[in-house]
Amino acid sequence: MKTVAITGGTRGIGFGMAQALLAGGHRVAVCGTDPERIGKVRAELPENALVHAADVTDRAQVQGFWDAAAERFEGVDIWINNAGVSHPRTPMWELTADEARKVLNTNLLGVLNGCAVAVPAMAARGRGHIWNMEGLGSDGRSVPGLGLYGASKRAVTYLTEALAEESPDQVTVGLLSPGMVVTDLLVDGYRDPAELAKARTVFNILADRVETVAPWLAERAVTRTRNGAHVQWLTTGKVLRRFAAAPFHKRDLFAD
Repeated sequence: MKTVAITGGTRGIGFGMAQALLAGGHRVAVCGTDPERIGKVRAELPENALVHAADVTDRAQVQGFWDAAAERFEGVDIWINNAGVSHPRTPMWELTADEARKVLNTNLLGVLNGCAVAVPAMAARGRGHIWNMEGLGSDGRSVPGLGLYGASKRAVTYLTEALAEESPDQVTVGLLSPGMVVTDLLVDGYRDPAELAKARTVFNILADRVETVAPWLAERAVTRTRNGAHVQWLTTGKVLRRFAAAPFHKRDLFAD
């Protein structure tokens, strides 16, 4: 049984992983920023889960989340930097300063804050693993209108690979890659309904629902904790097989 802390764990893939880990008998702590959502998650998760309010862009709040989880469960074995936000699909120069700052502060500074809190605490405890969450852009692929988001995720991959070389021997670091998951992060931000409809065609081939991907990631998050680990759901081989099967196997992930 492991103790797992997940930033941004009150919604989306983070919440799905939390549910899967709890179902597997693990101890789980999650944090988020939306008071209404936090209250709803507290009611949905069992009493042995910790649900905490924390903004990952503020290192003091991240430290508070760590302290609460460590006190509740007598330490944290696995820390997952999952919190992330996107922006409207538009050329990056059209984003406001606040929109740009929010993406970079959450997706990059938030990961750095999580690592800065977890690494020394895990080293002092003598063990621990950190997962950082990849996303669009991590592999260097660019998508028009999502340049800033992609840049933030590309930076997270570089940061993680560097941290795997810098971290103390007691602390291991790796990357989780969920691929395309049907969450608000995937479908929000489209200003043109025709563009969204076109994108959904691709999503129906390559994307998956949270309940499909989250348990798969959760199981590997607690079993593949070697330094430099890279866990990928949507591999190149899977992409090729899905496109090949698309004419014969129709999927509609948005039917509901």
